[in-house]
Amino acid sequence: MNVITLASRKGGAGKSTLTAHLAAYAQRAGHRCLIIDADPQGSLTLWHSLRTHGRLPLQSATRGIDRAIAFAATDGYEWVFVDTAPTMWVVVQEAIRVATLVIIPARPGFFDLASIHETIAAARQREKPFAVVINAAPPKRDDKESPAVIQSRNYLNRLGIPVWAGQISHRAAYSLSLAGGASACESEPGSTAAAEISALWSAIARSAEAVNAAHAAAREKHGRAA
Repeated sequence: MNVITLASRKGGAGKSTLTAHLAAYAQRAGHRCLIIDADPQGSLTLWHSLRTHGRLPLQSATRGIDRAIAFAATDGYEWVFVDTAPTMWVVVQEAIRVATLVIIPARPGFFDLASIHETIAAARQREKPFAVVINAAPPKRDDKESPAVIQSRNYLNRLGIPVWAGQISHRAAYSLSLAGGASACESEPGSTAAAEISALWSAIARSAEAVNAAHAAAREKHGRAA
């Protein structure tokens, strides 16, 4: 089972939005998915309540992340997506601890990028793979990134922080589809927004596969040594 935790110390980074779109995309691709709302604000729960199609189970983290993850494992879910609060409370740290991969959304800009370091430190402390996703970015023009995105990417690269090669642009399709209880891939499957989510999902799936393969190799090596 793969657990994808979306975490960021800064509010408005896009954690809930990306959680909803990624989970809906993965389910549409045929995977058995669960979403866990670990944000007291309940944005993911609100979106879920508006859904009229495409069953996508949701669990609350009010009784703890470990309990929700244990339920997911027992019930045989392939992918679990965890939305977290813009804090570093215990629940958020628990969500990072159980993650296969931590996704850190960040809008391009100085204040947003400065806010990611606490989340990165928590992931590194727990030896959890992570990557920053540039979110709500100015759309590309002639397939070229905006100066703000280029500057942000260079900043992250200089610090040796893993950052996804793509971007999630600021598009009305993301918010409009969520308001109807859907996602971009469901309401506008041929849109540029859906293509961006598809590209991000593919990168996450590949990364999770690599993480699991590395863990399996480490266990095998440990077994031989024993």
